[in-house]
Amino acid sequence: MDLYAVATEGARAVVALTSEEAAGGFTINLFWVIVSAVNFLVFLALVWLFAFKPLGAMLDSRKQRIAQGLRDAETARRDRELAESERLAALNEARREANEIIARAQKVAQEQRDADIAAARADIDRMRERATAEIDAEKHRAIADLRAEVTDLALAAAGRVVGEEMTGERQRRLVEEFLRASAGPETRN
Repeated sequence: MDLYAVATEGARAVVALTSEEAAGGFTINLFWVIVSAVNFLVFLALVWLFAFKPLGAMLDSRKQRIAQGLRDAETARRDRELAESERLAALNEARREANEIIARAQKVAQEQRDADIAAARADIDRMRERATAEIDAEKHRAIADLRAEVTDLALAAAGRVVGEEMTGERQRRLVEEFLRASAGPETRN
């Protein structure tokens, strides 16, 4: 159907109702009802255009900001959890490295202590050997001094027994004989 034809029929019906109701006390003017309806629709369009549309845009913007804030908060929470796990991993790694450093330091200290003990023992052994050598040298010097004194006493006693004076050659021969006789079997070779 043609829209124009429908509108024309509607207008005829409105005019007919208007003429019929004009005869009674209460009349409804359909024209003014349509004008009021159109005015209301224009008012709604204007309110929609100037009030509801900006309000809706503001609400959508706010909704997007809130959604973005929630996404950011979730990202921050995940980042915080990741940072916490990384912090714990770094802390555990630092503890492991500290334990390794302590173990190495203790090992080096033990090796140094062992080396110092070995060096001290070697020094003690050298000192003991030197002391033993000095004691042996002092013992041999003391024995030699004692032998010389005994020899002098023996020569003096022999000179009294023999009643003669001892010459250098005779003393030497007597001393050698005495030393051979007193030295024992180990020096006779």
